[in-house]
Amino acid sequence: MRKLNHTELKRFFTGAELGFADTTEIAPGDGLIGQGRGYAAFDFGLSTRMDGYNIYVCGVAGSGKTTFAKQFAEKIAADETRPPDLAYVYNFKEPKTPKLLTIHSGTAREFKEDMEDMMSLLNDEIVRVFTDEDFEGQRHEITRRLERKKDEELKGITAEAKELSFDFKLSKTGMYFVPMVEGEAISEEDFDNLPDDVRDNITNNSDLIHDKALTVMRTLRGHEAETRKQLENLEFTIALFVVGHQINKLQSKYQNDDEILEYLAELKEDLLENVDSFLTPTEGEEDENIAALMPWLGRRVREDAGSKYRVNVIADHADTNGAPVLVCTNPTYANVLGELEYDSEFGNLTTDYMKIKPGLLHRANGGYLIIQARDALSIPHIWDGLKRAMKTGEITIENPRESSMGVSVAAVRPGPVPFDTKIILIGSGFYHDLLRGYDDDFADLFKVTAYFDYEMDYSFDHAMAFARFAKKYIAEKGLLDFDAGGIARIIEHSMRIAESQKKLTARFNKLCEVLTEACIWARMDKAEMVTAEHVRRAIDQREYRYGLYEEKMSELIEDGIIMIDTDGDKIGQINGLAAIDTGDVVFAKPSRITATTYMGKAGIVNIENEAQMSGEIHDKGVQIIIGYLGQKYAQNFPLSLSCRVCFEQNYNSIDGDSASSTELYCIISSLARLPIRQDIAVTGSINQRGEIQAVGAVNAKIEGFFDLCKKRGLTGAQGVVIPETNTRDLTLNDDVIDAVRQGDFHIYAIGHIDEGITLMLNRDAGAPNDAGEYPEGSVHALVRARLLEFHENSYDDDGDE
Repeated sequence: MRKLNHTELKRFFTGAELGFADTTEIAPGDGLIGQGRGYAAFDFGLSTRMDGYNIYVCGVAGSGKTTFAKQFAEKIAADETRPPDLAYVYNFKEPKTPKLLTIHSGTAREFKEDMEDMMSLLNDEIVRVFTDEDFEGQRHEITRRLERKKDEELKGITAEAKELSFDFKLSKTGMYFVPMVEGEAISEEDFDNLPDDVRDNITNNSDLIHDKALTVMRTLRGHEAETRKQLENLEFTIALFVVGHQINKLQSKYQNDDEILEYLAELKEDLLENVDSFLTPTEGEEDENIAALMPWLGRRVREDAGSKYRVNVIADHADTNGAPVLVCTNPTYANVLGELEYDSEFGNLTTDYMKIKPGLLHRANGGYLIIQARDALSIPHIWDGLKRAMKTGEITIENPRESSMGVSVAAVRPGPVPFDTKIILIGSGFYHDLLRGYDDDFADLFKVTAYFDYEMDYSFDHAMAFARFAKKYIAEKGLLDFDAGGIARIIEHSMRIAESQKKLTARFNKLCEVLTEACIWARMDKAEMVTAEHVRRAIDQREYRYGLYEEKMSELIEDGIIMIDTDGDKIGQINGLAAIDTGDVVFAKPSRITATTYMGKAGIVNIENEAQMSGEIHDKGVQIIIGYLGQKYAQNFPLSLSCRVCFEQNYNSIDGDSASSTELYCIISSLARLPIRQDIAVTGSINQRGEIQAVGAVNAKIEGFFDLCKKRGLTGAQGVVIPETNTRDLTLNDDVIDAVRQGDFHIYAIGHIDEGITLMLNRDAGAPNDAGEYPEGSVHALVRARLLEFHENSYDDDGDE
């Protein structure tokens, strides 16, 4: 056992060690600090474009994983080739399957604008040309020639009918021939009264004239067909001139884009076939009124003639330098994987290829997509969609409801997009282990894991790297500069967060919060620069803001509601130290632990476990105590012991084994009937050999007991026992250090339970001789004698239990 000097209670770091007066003298830092392993893995993963070499960046929150991933990926991407633009257009061959165009990078937006301009021109030009006087004149001449031919044919058939004593009539339903007798038309009744020879003559003539009429009808239909053909040729010639002129300009401009040229050829053909759609009149007022009264019939308003000739750009890299790097900040299924939107018209769902909305996978295609593992797993269907794209090498826009409902509702099926994106998944070790354990595809898809440490070794280089990081953060956020003392104080705080004199925390978000808040306090003081005092105030105020629960517990102890002794001694009673994590802060308060021992066979009974308030690790610690007692005292006789151990006035669950040595002191005190010092609190884990092992939150535990002692008045005898292996973790606050320096408070470091027994029970623990016997009056001798007494009293005079 040794009592620690105040110089061992933290690593003292001064601004003079940094070698600069303030942050105005140093340049901003760039890159990752203290993450060599993660850097190497990330570099390897980004340099490998083979399938499956996506990257999982693993580490605690706030260690700069996302920021680093974005910056590193942007650096790599800047030297890479821009991926092609992507756009969906109408598929003239399969209208329900929009056609995907892969266009030279940076030209999709311009092509879309050119198409819109062209269709706007065509809308006006086609209407203008087809309503022009020259066109109308040519068309009229063609139809007039038809009319002349019809007149000639009809005159001929009329004359022939007259010669055969028939009157010729023409109606909308066809030609009619009425027999004439002596210049008068006769009815059917009159026809029946005619002489037989006259009737036979009329019947023969009727057959002749009908045969001639059929010939005339065939001739007229031929003239009409020829006229239609002439009109179509006229319209085609004019349309070809108008459309071809515009299409040729685009074909010339995009002559190096084969897919655009192919589409323009199909577009030209469709325009020429449907040029009349540009001339269809809009519905009249009467039709509008009917549609208003009966909307379920649907409105027949003419759609824009160019509606199916639009371009839907889904990946535009005109403003991208190198390969794209995107960070997913709004993780919905549609935002990540794209969607097909629908409009509702009187209860009917309608859609078209222009309602295909791209996701981040489309926009990041050919580059890098950074997404949080928690988002990918917690939002339905995203993880499955990502995996499908990585496994198939295609991005398919689907409605996830279809798979869940089993009903297909899509009227449009977008063609798949070739997928070539490096996925960078950011998450904690929990999600990494979850995916590796429960998803068989994860290891094949994410072959690279970049581990980010939550801490780094303390060194001057790392301290200076943090100072440069602070300079960069100050510049980005518009904060005041810090003097060297202020930076040194934050570096000390970094060690405190890491809970080690040999480590600095890698959770830079926590340090950035201190940088920001220290600047706020400096500005409130109207200071021109942030000093160590401002940093100290920022840290103290953060602890105060989150310290309500701690304060309430302190009040309960001070008022005697929670009973804690800080002087004197008691048998079977000791002050343990339990850390409490509220999520915002970690603090500790002493807890009274008691033990009662008596003859029996129950062994050690953990009351917390009996009340279902004990965690698995705490239960393990109790079992280790049983192992120690058996190994230490029961080599020659069996234990006949019943013991109850309890955390008094504890109403929450207890876990961890940091109180196992404390509980053992308490049990030994009860067995040896020796009082334990109440002015010293204890923490430390124990193994079955009695060696004291390191525990967590050692600083909070020391400060928790110190605060109570200070409020009650320091006696000069009070202190805390900690494991020797925890001395490197000490980063205590200035109040504790000052008290130790002045001899008002003490911190004892031990490596074995015997050292603590000697200190806490004010009696030598006792070392066994060669025969395994302990010195008379030693603590171990008293305990062994007590256990032997239990054993002997557990048998009657006949030797039966």
